[in-house]
Amino acid sequence: MTEAISFQAPKGTFDVLAPASQRYEWLIGVFAGIVEAAGYGLIMSPMFEDVGVFQRVGESTDIVRKEMYDFFDKGDPPRHLALRPEGTASVVRAWVEHRPALPFKAWYLGPSFRYEAPQAGRYRQHHQLGVEALGTEDPDLDVEVIGLLARFYATLGLTRVACDLNSIGDDVCRPAYRAELEAFIEARADQLCDEHRERYRDNPLRVLDCKNAACREATAGAPRQVDQLCEPCATHFERVKAGLSAIGVSFNINWRLVRGLDYYTRTVFEFVPEAVGSAQTAVGAGGRYGGLVESLGGPPTPGIGFGCGIERVLLACDAQGVDTAATARTVDVFVVDTTGGEVARDLTHDLRAAGISADRAWDQRSFKAQFKAADRSGAKVALVVGSDEADRGVVAIKALRSDDRDRSQTEVARPAVIQHVRNLLQ
Repeated sequence: MTEAISFQAPKGTFDVLAPASQRYEWLIGVFAGIVEAAGYGLIMSPMFEDVGVFQRVGESTDIVRKEMYDFFDKGDPPRHLALRPEGTASVVRAWVEHRPALPFKAWYLGPSFRYEAPQAGRYRQHHQLGVEALGTEDPDLDVEVIGLLARFYATLGLTRVACDLNSIGDDVCRPAYRAELEAFIEARADQLCDEHRERYRDNPLRVLDCKNAACREATAGAPRQVDQLCEPCATHFERVKAGLSAIGVSFNINWRLVRGLDYYTRTVFEFVPEAVGSAQTAVGAGGRYGGLVESLGGPPTPGIGFGCGIERVLLACDAQGVDTAATARTVDVFVVDTTGGEVARDLTHDLRAAGISADRAWDQRSFKAQFKAADRSGAKVALVVGSDEADRGVVAIKALRSDDRDRSQTEVARPAVIQHVRNLLQ
């Protein structure tokens, strides 16, 4: 006899079943409503790209160096591809390929893949929402993008989320700062964590962002890019800060914030919630970038965007007591049919065609079992048809979510059921 095989989701991945998946639907719906009201359109890009697309985010980054899932396909010759580890590069590649008019404002939704140790809020497959806006260096666009993310959290009910803000300069002022920072770190290299002691020259800015206590102590007196901005970068940053204050988005200047990808310039930001575990850090982050479009074959084109992980946001909601479960959708009507199922088949079809959500039981289950299913469904109303109702051409209507004294049963002629249910639900 062949031994039965039992498969499970791969380590670092997970299944999301209803009703838990309805939390995702709710969160995505809130996000889409906010960003589409600001002129951002949905973009859907492949889950895998030529590996070079993602290598452009920075060869020194952990994403490219050790976290990216890459593979060769079955082409002749085989093509070197990679699963999407982050959203920005794919959106930029799509813009370079299709060249829609500028400014180009897009939002995206989809899974991202990173090979890292699984922990709460960090998975090898997670789901990300984000926006990208290409085509202008206007600092007011930075304000718009950051403001959209702040509004998203506020609309969800996340009230204890802090915005960290910084400017990391550009190709004019950053090289001199980077050289000064590297010299500062080199004099203290023996104090750094193991990883940065070996790799700090690849990108000394990343040492500032390291969470290891040794690196933070060694860089406590490090020079700050925000104090050495060139005039255009300083003017840009002042406009961003003034704009955020004007629209009511509070922020903290965090000189250590550099973000993990090499394409960022000028404005960088992240939102960090209170009351979450140590495995959970930012619930959303992003910044302005220059050079990424050119590296993917396009003309010089500035951009700004952010990404936020759905799982991290839901963890923050749970930690702050945001009632996401209360937003889960249920059907309006459940049809209980003990006459063979034909009435339930036709009634559910007619209800759905009229825009009323409806469900039913199957396999000619007993009256009691069907009512239990009706109660589990969350339906507000039960439509009941037994042999007596079928003979008289009526449907019994029973409210399921009212208080006990309102749970009386009424009968309505079959042709009038749809309108009666609609009135009852209103």
